Amino acid sequence: MKKTKYYLPLIYSFLASSIIFNCQSKDTISKKKPNILFCIADDATWKHMSAYGTDWIKTPAFDRIADQGLLFNNAYTPNAKCGPSRSIILTGRNTWQLEEAANHLAYFPTKFKTYPEALSEKGYHVGYTGKGWAPGTSLNEDGSKRELIVKAYNKMKTEPPTKGISHVDYAQNFKSFLDKKKSDQPFCFWYGGHEPHRKYEYGSGVRIGNKKLSELDSVFPYWPQSDIVKNDVLDYAFELEYFDKQLEEMLKILQERNELENTLIIVTSDNGMPFPRVKGLSYEHSNHLPLAVMWKKGIKNPGRKINDYVSFIDFAATFLDLTGYDTNDLGMQPIQGKSLKPFFDSNEEDLIEDDKDYVLLGQERHDVGRPNDVGYPIRGIVKNGFLYLLNYKPERWPAGNPETGYTNTDGSPTKTEILELRRNNLETKYWNLNFGKHPKEELYNLRTDENCLDNLAENKEFQPIKENLKSILESDLKTQKDPRIIGNDSIFDNYPPDRNKHFYERYMKGENVKAGWINKSDFEAKE
Repeated sequence: MKKTKYYLPLIYSFLASSIIFNCQSKDTISKKKPNILFCIADDATWKHMSAYGTDWIKTPAFDRIADQGLLFNNAYTPNAKCGPSRSIILTGRNTWQLEEAANHLAYFPTKFKTYPEALSEKGYHVGYTGKGWAPGTSLNEDGSKRELIVKAYNKMKTEPPTKGISHVDYAQNFKSFLDKKKSDQPFCFWYGGHEPHRKYEYGSGVRIGNKKLSELDSVFPYWPQSDIVKNDVLDYAFELEYFDKQLEEMLKILQERNELENTLIIVTSDNGMPFPRVKGLSYEHSNHLPLAVMWKKGIKNPGRKINDYVSFIDFAATFLDLTGYDTNDLGMQPIQGKSLKPFFDSNEEDLIEDDKDYVLLGQERHDVGRPNDVGYPIRGIVKNGFLYLLNYKPERWPAGNPETGYTNTDGSPTKTEILELRRNNLETKYWNLNFGKHPKEELYNLRTDENCLDNLAENKEFQPIKENLKSILESDLKTQKDPRIIGNDSIFDNYPPDRNKHFYERYMKGENVKAGWINKSDFEAKE
């Protein structure tokens, strides 16, 4: 009895401690910060995820995320080129607020801390696989290499189905990343697929992807309706499906590790497909991008389709909101975007946020193919189904100069066919649409003209709409201190290009061909 009496207080103490510990554990779990899995394809137009209705591309993983989360019908990047678009995502700031990082093939300014860097400092396990921020150079103040997404996980390799697809085993690298995190540590991971970026193996969509030319009744009307172009599009489709298969494997890994419930998963692309008149310009198929978001623990009434306009500047704002930090806590520059959390908390589909009824667009220097490496500056706005563009230098070639091969358009069978049609005096309209110069102002009714073929800017009936859009655009740009608006418009052209390469002179020697960006046949006489 004495022995029992002696141990009773210890037993009660142990039981009480266990109850307290278990309660604290449950409370800690319930308040655990969300994991973040950000998945970004390289060059995919919004329409081509099958959740949006395309039947000749199958993206079941993206569709699952949309079905079990939210599908955004109007998501836009402000700048439709890899480097600038990714800069926007990482900082939550518009392209004209990012100094050198507004340009492609640029230096990333040391003053801009990225959300992965900031979350890493707060204890998140952070990393990426595949393509992170690129192309360009990012350095620390001391000149050492700076990883904007903290740490690369690219050691795991696989044998891809075509030569154009990356050897990086994205899913296995994600698994390796998760193996290295502490059991109670939240993670932030970036899956940057290299697909469907060019180059493609011509005919791989039909030969390996089991696709048929008959699946495509037509392609976008600003391209020739030929089998060459259709094959090119199906090769792109095959690579986009490969991106989705890797995503599917990642979802399985999360499910196996019981991490799926508390992981915010975002799937999108950095810019539109790598075809003429899309990637690198500012039209509907350039900037309008796919977006599906799933967070089983945090999204009410999943399966909704959101028609409000959202911008890539909103991603970083969302991550900070959900993790409970602000830019002051993290030492980041102020974020321009707004959190998407109200969409997660709502049961509605349309017009949840009154101030999300438009998005701003803009670009500066891309793949430079002009003397002195000058860019092609544009600002634009999408509101109420209309796209307004203001081209500041309409005397310049939008896709780059003819003598450097229209460098801002990737080399491709589609590009070659358009150029050959004009050279052989067979057809000029496709060249005009894809490589010709643009007017100062452009206005398109996207409800009836998503291909942006009928410019309404000079149409008297649409002058009130144009002037209203221009007024909103310029007012916002002034508020956001865009140098193009406040009197320092040449600053973007004067920023040094990556490694001071002086691209125009080098491209005149064909170095863009050596790099694999364009084909020898893309060069034309200076006009």
